[in-house]
Amino acid sequence: MADNADRGDAVVVIGLGRFGGALATELAVRGVEVLGVDNDSRNVQELSGRLTHVVCADSTDSEAMAQLGVAEFGRAVVGIGTDIESSVLTTSILIDLGLRDIWAKAISRQHARILERVGAHHVVQPEADMGERVAHLVTGRMLDYVEVDEGYALVKTKAPGWADGRSLAELGIRSQYGVTVVGVKKPGTGFTYATSETVIRSGDTLLVAGDTDKTERFSEET
Repeated sequence: MADNADRGDAVVVIGLGRFGGALATELAVRGVEVLGVDNDSRNVQELSGRLTHVVCADSTDSEAMAQLGVAEFGRAVVGIGTDIESSVLTTSILIDLGLRDIWAKAISRQHARILERVGAHHVVQPEADMGERVAHLVTGRMLDYVEVDEGYALVKTKAPGWADGRSLAELGIRSQYGVTVVGVKKPGTGFTYATSETVIRSGDTLLVAGDTDKTERFSEET
């Protein structure tokens, strides 16, 4: 890169396909300095002018990566998916360059395990995660579902009819179902924090947190 300014908050995104390109663009929209790297000139051309910097380079070439100043960046995302060898080698090079926060995309559990063993700090499986999320939505009454940690979820669901006109303190949802209502959305308004005095109406939308199986059971209540 042209200058040697501290880029602790900047992100280098390697692999500008559908996943990496969308992620890099969203980061740029949020005002984050982004260096996009891809060995396909078509992807580079498509994102030219939308990212802070975008270059065509081979991320498996350690010298090329060093010359780009990748080591100056605080965080990196390896968005390479289908080429597992390139994904793993790129991740290894980033670790050797001393990056302290590396996110890597995996296309399978085996790929994820390899990335973890190599030293990636965070491994994501977008397709698998989205498939699990949609499965929860398709099979239940949930309006949205996010697993924030293994076995722990945040669920958006409609308030059950039996809760109408009663406060959270009266309902005892936490003691009865083992979940916590953290937010309530009245029709035509935004979400507000829930308190023990919050009165639930049948048309409300609830934001519920707790163990995955318990949030699922609660969302099935009518």
